[in-house]
Amino acid sequence: MSTNTTSSTDSSTPSAGSSAVPSAGSSTAPSTGSSAESSTGARAAVPEAGTRPARLIHNEATTEIPVHLLFRDDPDPAPVPLRPAVVARRQGPGERPGTRRPVNARPRTVPSVDPELRERPARVLPGAAGVAAGLCGVAGCAATSWWAGLVPPLAAQALGLPAYAGAGLGPTQWAAYAAAGALGMFGFGGLARGRTGRAWVLGLFGRYRGTVRRTGLMWVNPLLLRRRVDVRLRHWRSEPMPAADGNGVALRAVTLVVWRVRDTVKATLGVEDHETYLRECVEAALARVPVEPLGTVRSSADVAGDTLTRLVAADAAPVGLEVFSVRPVRVEYAPEVAAAMHRRRIAALDAAQRASVLTSVVDSVEDTVTRLTMRGLVELDDYERKVLVKDLTVAFCAGRGDTGA
Repeated sequence: MSTNTTSSTDSSTPSAGSSAVPSAGSSTAPSTGSSAESSTGARAAVPEAGTRPARLIHNEATTEIPVHLLFRDDPDPAPVPLRPAVVARRQGPGERPGTRRPVNARPRTVPSVDPELRERPARVLPGAAGVAAGLCGVAGCAATSWWAGLVPPLAAQALGLPAYAGAGLGPTQWAAYAAAGALGMFGFGGLARGRTGRAWVLGLFGRYRGTVRRTGLMWVNPLLLRRRVDVRLRHWRSEPMPAADGNGVALRAVTLVVWRVRDTVKATLGVEDHETYLRECVEAALARVPVEPLGTVRSSADVAGDTLTRLVAADAAPVGLEVFSVRPVRVEYAPEVAAAMHRRRIAALDAAQRASVLTSVVDSVEDTVTRLTMRGLVELDDYERKVLVKDLTVAFCAGRGDTGA
């Protein structure tokens, strides 16, 4: 590109020996110079051949762009590796941000407990073995007393025991007493009664030793620590918990949870209190899932219940709890917004009723006018039609109002 400054000349009087076509590198003067030259009546002097004309407009500069540069063939560009780009759709002028496609959130981390905590059956004996051991201990104590001569004569005669002078209480007798007493206490102390729907979690010195789900009389090692766990199907009705609807309005929701203990060792040893843990899981799920007041939209209530069930079941499964359903049974507005939402709901119902009444009146008026004109009972022009429509509308509205009152 080149920049040349030219001056205007009189095109009507070309110089001698010069061509009418301007030379390369020079351009014709703008029309401003010609108009100024014609207004003053002055004629520019014709320059001699080979000399540069004088400037008439001193502060004018023009820029030339060679034509061949505009249409030249560019060489093939070098290939540049491009990364895959994601082009987002531009939001419309009236589009709400909530209508965008939701972004998939990262999966939440599921809580975990000690992997070694797995329920396994404990070793127990039938109750008859414990009863037999206890009776043997009692019999041993009685025999040792007769051996030591401590049985009264009347009791010995009643029991049919042979007369014996007795050896007295010596170290041997005391040892026999200790062994027989230990056997009796060990036998009777280990007796336990298993109930349907109840389980025992056994531990010895802080170590898990197994779970007993048997029913009836059985014998369990009396040195083991027993923890009773209810494994029946249970229903828990929560207290009012904070929640929110789709618009963020504060609510109070009461939920009904159907659950049971599936893994006794995880529910007992994996968490401090599994009932409190379940309550906290329900409250956390209510904080994430929007619920609607009951009686508004039934489908939304079902969707909210299914979502709550899925979330609570996922959170409670690692601690051995099986959740079957979490359903809101009572949903009401929080005390701080209850009055305002009640007025808003009444206004919405009133508006809906007014709209239905107006639609019914318009349909009745249209049906009446159409029947009158189609059957040829009356012939109406535009003015009469408007008057008739007005009178019928007022009459129908008044009738609807009296009926509603």
